[in-house]
Order: sequence, then C-alpha cells, then structure tokens
Amino acid sequence: MGISIWHLLIVLVIVMVLFGTKRLGTIGSDLGKAIKGFKQAIHEGEEEGQGDKKLESKESGRVIDGEVTGRDKDKV
Repeated sequence: MGISIWHLLIVLVIVMVLFGTKRLGTIGSDLGKAIKGFKQAIHEGEEEGQGDKKLESKESGRVIDGEVTGRDKDKV
C-alpha cells in the first residue's frame, strides 16, 4: 500500500493551487542555491581539515606558520 503516481499528481496539483507556479519556481531556485552553498562549505571545511593535519604531523612541536584569528584589546 504505497504511494501511487496518481497520489503524487494530486498532491502536486494541490501544492500548485496553494502556492502558484511562480512561487514554486523561486522556492526551487532558493533551495538549489542553499544546497550549492552547503556543498561548497563542506568542500572548504575538508580543505581546512587537510591543512590542520599538516600542522599536526610536525614532530618538532614548533609552529612555523600561523594565522591571527582574533586580538584582545587589553593585550596591545
């Protein structure tokens, strides 16, 4: 007792009547942009993770290159 094609068509027609075709198009494009941004963020996170592994693999215990992420105003 699954969902048949007729059930899906009826739901699609009801959604189109409620929201309209223009609004469904904008919702679809916004959803596509959100998914694209999410995938890009995941990819950037993986690249940053690879950079961290390079620093951790150093056995000397010294940091050669670094990046300032924040600065306290009291410690000038």
